[in-house]
Amino acid sequence: MSDTPQLSVVVPVHNEEDNVAPLVGEIVAALRGHVDFEIVYVDDTSKDATLQRLRALQATVPELRVIRHLGNAGQSTAVRNGVKAARAPWIATLDGDGQNDPADIPKLLAQRGAATADTKLFAGWRVNRQDSGSKRWASKFANGIRSRMLRDATPDTGCGIKLFERAAFLDLPYFDHMHRYLPALMQRAGWQTVSVPVNHRHRTAGVSKYNNLGRAIVGIKDLFGVSWLIQRSRRTAVEEVPAMDDAQ
Repeated sequence: MSDTPQLSVVVPVHNEEDNVAPLVGEIVAALRGHVDFEIVYVDDTSKDATLQRLRALQATVPELRVIRHLGNAGQSTAVRNGVKAARAPWIATLDGDGQNDPADIPKLLAQRGAATADTKLFAGWRVNRQDSGSKRWASKFANGIRSRMLRDATPDTGCGIKLFERAAFLDLPYFDHMHRYLPALMQRAGWQTVSVPVNHRHRTAGVSKYNNLGRAIVGIKDLFGVSWLIQRSRRTAVEEVPAMDDAQ
């Protein structure tokens, strides 16, 4: 593996001991031999054997790197710390529960290859979502409100599989739960975004870390905050001014 891979796959996890090995195996199967990559797992203070299993996998998966939080900080912070630790110029993210399909990463890379240079985010769109009815309804309701308020032209911002430029991401304003508003934040920064249909799977192990009510309450606050950021945004092109010629 190169010291400067082309792609870093960032995976935040909290208590996902039974999903670690299968997901790492799928990432390797999807990418090895196709792109120079690394896998950056961020353990958000798991209380089960997640960290131990990741460390054991490092013996057979040279692309795997592991960082861990010393205090519980949540998914957005885990993603950001993983991106900061990443060595590649482009980042792919996956949820650690195994519901995102790593086989979709090459599809996102192909979309990037066909896009314009100012397209910095390729967001997964779960067209056949495999969640409970209540979770799908809550997500549809939240997406509708978000779309009307932020006008980000994105059908699904909650999908964990995304591909984006590292530098563009790190230039965005950081706040908890920001990972759910990446299309709007990228567009605020002047970049184009694309939604790409992707596979979605049932969770086969572990339990969800979110409940619909708690997510809705936080989401309302975040929506108003992101809306305020967009309204207060100002952009302009810049150019460097050359030094004055001493002879002039």
